[in-house]
Parts: sequence; C-alpha cells; structure tokens
Amino acid sequence: MIDEDDLVKDEGGEEMYEHFRLVADKGQEAVRIDKFISSHQERTSRHRVQLAIKAGFVRVGDKVVKANYIVRPNDVISFVMPYERRGVEILPEDIPLDIVYEDDEVMVINKAAGMVVHPGHGNYSGTLVNALAGYLGISQGPDAEDERMGVLVHRIDKDTSGLLVVAKTPEAQLNLADQFFVHSIDRIYTAVVWGNLAEDEGTVEGTIGRDPNDRLRFRVYDDPEKGKWAVTHWKVLERFGFITVVECRLETGRTHQIRVHMSSLGHPLFADERYGGMEIRQGTIYAKYRQFIQNCFAICPRQALHARTLGFTHPKTGERLHFEAPLPDDMSALIEKWRAYVKTL
Repeated sequence: MIDEDDLVKDEGGEEMYEHFRLVADKGQEAVRIDKFISSHQERTSRHRVQLAIKAGFVRVGDKVVKANYIVRPNDVISFVMPYERRGVEILPEDIPLDIVYEDDEVMVINKAAGMVVHPGHGNYSGTLVNALAGYLGISQGPDAEDERMGVLVHRIDKDTSGLLVVAKTPEAQLNLADQFFVHSIDRIYTAVVWGNLAEDEGTVEGTIGRDPNDRLRFRVYDDPEKGKWAVTHWKVLERFGFITVVECRLETGRTHQIRVHMSSLGHPLFADERYGGMEIRQGTIYAKYRQFIQNCFAICPRQALHARTLGFTHPKTGERLHFEAPLPDDMSALIEKWRAYVKTL
C-alpha cells in the first residue's frame, strides 16, 4: 500500500510528493528495501532510491536503514524522494529572476506575485521552472533521463510573493526536503487581513483538508482523518481598525495554510477572492468608504501575502542561512494607503 504524503507543501496549491509512505503487506516476502521501494514507485529508478538511502532519508518506523535492509511484513517505510518525473516538457525561457542567493548547491529566489511556480493546469510557459531551466541551461521532456530539473523543494501560490529555496543538486534537494519533513525550515510571512484581531498574537491549529463543496478551497476540520494537521503562529504588526497587518510563522506547510487559518478566525486575507477577501468585511456602508476599498483592491488585486523570511541549514556546509525579502510595492502601497486613511478618521 502506498500513501503519498504531502508534507512538503506550503502556500502553493500543488503537491510536491517529496515524502512517501509505504506499508508492507502481511504476506510480504523477504526483499531488499531498495528493490522494494523502486518496485512500488512509478516514474523512479533504483538509482534514485539508492541515492535517498545513502543520504539517510529512508526510515523503517523511526530508524534510518541501509540499502541491504530486508523488508518484513507490516513494515512502515517513510522516505524522501527529490521530486517526481514531469508529465510535460520543461522548456527553458529567458525570464528574469530575482536571485537573492546562489552557490553550487542552492539558490534562493524572491518570486514576484503573478508568477506560477510550475507548469500545469493551463500554465505551460512563463513559470518559475521555465525561468530556472533557462538560467541553468537545462531542458527536459517527460521521458528525459536528465533529472536535474527537480530543483524545487516547495512552492508558493501564483499570487503570493516572496522567498523560495531551490536545490541545484539531487543531494541538496534530498537534504532540504528532509529539513521540511522535520519542520526545521524557518518561514515567516507578512499578511494583511480583514478586521481587528482581538489579541496581539495567537496560534491556529487543526486539520486542513479540501472543502467538499469547492475542490479549489480548503477548510479546517475537527476530524484528523479529513486532512493534515497544520499549525500557524500569528502576531499583530500594525492595526488600522478595519484591517490588520500580521506576521504568520509556519510550523507546518499545508496547501493555502495561512489563507485557510486566518479565514477560519473570521479574518480572511485582504483581496483573497477564494476565501472571501474581495468582499468588504469591515467598515461603514457609505459610498466614500466603499470607493476607498475599491481603490485598495486596485492597488493590491491579489491576496496580500508575502513570504518575507526564509531560514535553513546549508545542505553541504551545515551553516544556518537566513534571508529576508522586503514587502513588494503593491503591499507596501496598500499599507501606506491605510495609514493615511486612518489619520483622517
């Protein structure tokens, strides 16, 4: 039995499939673990499995095992794979990248709002992956043997801006994926939400799963069987009465996590159409105020969410790296407009 865990996801809506879980059947015959995994995984090779084992990213229970481990009945095997094979051709494109940091192992990119991370769902060009292919000089078809295009370790939504870490080698990607797995990656976002939060800081936790009434939305459930456990720590940065600027620190990384969690508190992200943020959720009914809000939507016509801080351990040197990306112009202008507005009240 195979369960594709979506543990390496964040605000992006697409699964990365870096983490997997296999459970050996009750009648499982004795077989080496590298052969067992490769025989149960599509679009992978025994070489990739052995690379993951060598890097220490294959566990039986909580114990790291070697390639010669013999699988036993009912063994629970969890492992990290760099990425899955692409189902579409990845063509290099000359698209400018805001590279915050780069060495032989990793890159840190400051993604602009509006850029899709990976081709798919009608976006087969102009994506971050196409830009990386052009920058790194790599092209890949769906059946290509060159697997170096598996550089992405996590994603953020098309309309979320901010920092992403990119692995330039399979070893670096395995290492970074494992850091996501054990939640040792630091990720802090700045968000603008509707309403005036009652407290100065707090924590939202619960199971996040798909909304049965809208497959493009997610929601918080009390039932742990309906999704994945998620934890977001938030803190107020600035209050404007009708809206609040908050800092959100991710303890886990689930699809739409911040958007779902803040919406569950009754404070959806400003201009987040999918979760009700394009409606006037706070304020007066007067035409002048409504026009002010429409002007704000024009300034920042996407969910007001920015991946500001990223911290991780360098996969080769072991050095702890920390990066900050300043607020993009649209969110800065939005906040400045609210600062000016509340002074007139």
